[in-house]
Amino acid sequence: MKNLANVPELKIGVVAVSRDCFPVSLSQKRLEVLCAALKKKGVEFHKCSVVVENEKHALRALKELAAKKCNAAVVYLGNFGPEGPTSLLVQKFPGPVMVAAAAEENKAVLAKDRGDALCGLLSLSYNLGLRRQNVFIPQNPVALPEEIAGEIKLFESIARVAVGVRGLKIFSFGPRPNDFLTCHAPLQPLFDLGVEVMENSELDLAQLYRSAASQKQKIKTIGQEMKKELGKSAAYPDLIPKLAHFEVTLLEFMAQNLGASQFGVFANKCWPGFEPEFGFVPCYVNGRMAGKGIPVACEVDLYGALSEYMLQLASLSPATLLDINNSVPDDVLPKDAQLKGADKKDLFMGFHCGNTTSSCMKTCRFSYQLIMNRLMEDFKTPDITRGTLEGQLKPGPVTLFRIQSTPECHLQSFIAEGEMLDVDPATFGGTGIIAIPGFSRFYRHVLIEKKFPHHAGLGFKKAGKILFEALKLMGVNDIKAPLPANVIYQGENPF
Repeated sequence: MKNLANVPELKIGVVAVSRDCFPVSLSQKRLEVLCAALKKKGVEFHKCSVVVENEKHALRALKELAAKKCNAAVVYLGNFGPEGPTSLLVQKFPGPVMVAAAAEENKAVLAKDRGDALCGLLSLSYNLGLRRQNVFIPQNPVALPEEIAGEIKLFESIARVAVGVRGLKIFSFGPRPNDFLTCHAPLQPLFDLGVEVMENSELDLAQLYRSAASQKQKIKTIGQEMKKELGKSAAYPDLIPKLAHFEVTLLEFMAQNLGASQFGVFANKCWPGFEPEFGFVPCYVNGRMAGKGIPVACEVDLYGALSEYMLQLASLSPATLLDINNSVPDDVLPKDAQLKGADKKDLFMGFHCGNTTSSCMKTCRFSYQLIMNRLMEDFKTPDITRGTLEGQLKPGPVTLFRIQSTPECHLQSFIAEGEMLDVDPATFGGTGIIAIPGFSRFYRHVLIEKKFPHHAGLGFKKAGKILFEALKLMGVNDIKAPLPANVIYQGENPF
């Protein structure tokens, strides 16, 4: 993501370990080959000079990784490895850790240089369990260097999600709108993940907006950006300075209030009190902020903001927050519509008022919010309900994702990959037709059965594999995905 400062820069420390009854030279030699493979993959890493054989070595390795500013680590069993010192290293390292082991290269090695890492990894996994440590272990964790380097490349993306969440602060303004218990947000699970939360009132936001009026040059610069982005669709030139003023307000507030956190997102109340006081809807600004790597979730949806941010980290591209909104009438679909492996009953429209960044839309125009206009202006000429970016969402691969706490503070999540169809949704708002194979059953037996809210994050790339492993690394094990037609969901009638 170019020009984004809200994403962690990752540096992986690679540490070899060796059991003292095996030659340390075996781990050293295999580490050199692995590092050469990593360079070919373009992974940013530091090769630790310490090969860990005992606890003192583990402490020296930790000190070196800290000095080199490594925020993720790979522990490489060049041979059987010392399970005690290795698990201690994992426990004391402050960032996410991957564990992998060396396969035997050829018959010649078996004569006297066998490493037995296949066995050693079992011992290490037992010790990690005793210390209650979550690590990323690849599907094929005992492999030759080229394959392990590929898994480390994947871990780079997984670790980025974990590091980003651990350094995140969610800013919120205002309580949820009335009758929006669906966006409930128990705070304890967020703190358990390492996420900070700073809750503020709508009055705070109004005061901040007034104070930001002095930032005239910044407002002018962002206003020019908006005019360039909107082009001919900038139908409300009088509105641009107000929206630019609001964007500066959010950016300034975040810069001044990150505190001990490194990254920030927002979850703001956007109706009904906002429009009469500010004179516009914030949707377009929310989308622009997401385009800069700072998602702003609607309707004070804290877990929606977290979901958007995790999608951003996993895909390194902007995400959006949509309602899983409405079914798709047959006459909307062209006769030759390609459903990408889904049935018609699996299709649905993802919709929101106009909060998706322009780079994630096929067509877009500056507009007003029809539902709010009906509610607040009685269908009259739009005034305070202007400020959306409407159109068709960009076709292509997508990932639908949500992390959520239950009222009992149990974290759960769902991940579903599919396709945004290149079909005009024939409706208002920022909308697209999404095809996810098996979604109809998934909707009934996961989204409804497990009480997920109607909001979901949407990323415009396939990111399920990364998100699944990142969630496990973060200690979230209740993860649901669409099941094949011949596999029933828990609670689904088998008859």
